[in-house]
Amino acid sequence: MRVSVVQMNPGANKVENIAQARALLDQAISADRPDIVSLPEVWSSLGGDRANRFAQAEVLPAKGSNEPGGPAYEFLRDVARGAKVHVHGGSIIEKGAEKLFNTTVVFDPDGQEIARYRKMHLFDIIAPDGTGYRESATYGAGDEVVTYEADGVKVGCAICYDVRFPDLFWTLRERGAELIFLPSAFTLATGKDHWEVLIRGRAIETQCWFAAPATHGKHLEGKGEARFTYGHSLICDPWGQVVAQVSDGIGWTTARIDPTVTGRVRGNMPVLEHRKRV
Repeated sequence: MRVSVVQMNPGANKVENIAQARALLDQAISADRPDIVSLPEVWSSLGGDRANRFAQAEVLPAKGSNEPGGPAYEFLRDVARGAKVHVHGGSIIEKGAEKLFNTTVVFDPDGQEIARYRKMHLFDIIAPDGTGYRESATYGAGDEVVTYEADGVKVGCAICYDVRFPDLFWTLRERGAELIFLPSAFTLATGKDHWEVLIRGRAIETQCWFAAPATHGKHLEGKGEARFTYGHSLICDPWGQVVAQVSDGIGWTTARIDPTVTGRVRGNMPVLEHRKRV
């Protein structure tokens, strides 16, 4: 399986973000012929104020239905169906009854939704540069661990801040995951110190491939204050080696997920068999 991770610089304008995503996906698919392509966290709307987030949110169709969704949802479906690839849609903003959800949707090459995951761990922190973040003021937390199958590979779902909570990734491994997607909008302040080391650590622990598409660069919050995300989208193997990475700016990278590497790592060091629950 060939996997592409796309790095974007989205803002608060959904129409412009969809156009940027379309151009990058078209380029990645044409150049690298991946079997599955992926976008970052909240690629369809990053920044703006609370009212803008609610305005950009989409009501998702019922699971398993063929009902139409919103613009971002239908864009992802159209890419999958048009290019005959799996599309791991990063995450888009889902409208809930009272709060929003940060939600991944995945489509197969026929344009059928095959997975939906809501971000579990909400980013309520003060970054090293003093900037405060409180996702729980706007978003609700998901409560379901999600895997799906693509071209015979079992894939696990996670989003950004989830990477700091190893239990989720152990559960994904126990449920058969071989590849885990981690779409992110990692802050510059935390990303420069923790992004790569956390992903490599989770990969080493779980002996899974990781594909981590991320946002990069400057965006503006509701009162015009600038926020920066780290980028450095990457693909990491089960031994913790970074096998592909995007430079600064927008772009993409592609790598082949080799099941023989997974089998060798797991066979030589069977950590799942050795694990003790304490």
